[in-house]
Amino acid sequence: MDTKLHPALTVSNIKTHIPIILDKDSTHYTTWKTLFKVHCQAYEVLHHLAPKTEAVAASSSDAAVTKAEAAAADALWSRLDAIVLQWIYATISPTLLHIILKPGQTANEAWTSVKTEFSDNKNTRAVFLSQEFSNLSLDNFSSMADYCQHAKHLADQLESVGSPVDDRMLVIKILTGLTKQYDDISTVLQNREPLPDFNETRSRLTLEESKKKRQVARASSSAATALTATASTQQQTNQFTPYYDRGGRGRTRGGRGRGRGRSSSGRNRP
Repeated sequence: MDTKLHPALTVSNIKTHIPIILDKDSTHYTTWKTLFKVHCQAYEVLHHLAPKTEAVAASSSDAAVTKAEAAAADALWSRLDAIVLQWIYATISPTLLHIILKPGQTANEAWTSVKTEFSDNKNTRAVFLSQEFSNLSLDNFSSMADYCQHAKHLADQLESVGSPVDDRMLVIKILTGLTKQYDDISTVLQNREPLPDFNETRSRLTLEESKKKRQVARASSSAATALTATASTQQQTNQFTPYYDRGGRGRTRGGRGRGRGRSSSGRNRP
């Protein structure tokens, strides 16, 4: 087999396929594991995550050809195993790498070490994840989509450590973590029987968020328009103010003139 044709040899940057860097205390192990297995299956190296099996001898009457094929197959397996091992090393943090790294390690051994690291402290991780799930609130997120997605992520991680959260409890937690401005939609969804599932809840809440953003935008636009109109009216008023002032000063001077005239006439009467 020509090793240049194997799909795994065409991957130049594993991080474009698996954008998660798994850390020792990360809650993303399930996500990382799922993405990694899918990637290995797509590039025909999923079997490297399992223990190595003995190669089956080629069915050929020529012993020299059989040995050559076996040697080529073994060389290809070793190369592909090293590639998968590099993928594992490149998608975990330096701290986790130092924990699982061993000389002469195979991809299966590294894969198993990572799994063991996250399986040995299941109870501790379950407590940590449960606390984070209980304290989940929309106040800590920039958008409704991020809030709902993080809630789903925590539920998946809890399932991976043996503390599953069913869809109903996930929806209830999302609704109880909403802010006051979403009280109306929360009440509507809570009164549904049965409760909507996670996907529908997320869709309804994101639509409600978009509606509120449009309302705020319209209110801001109306306020800006009113402010502009007020400023324009004030500017027009100020343009005419000098004429009023000049007219007022003229009348005042005129009044003074008439006053002096009456006073003079009064002196001339005798």
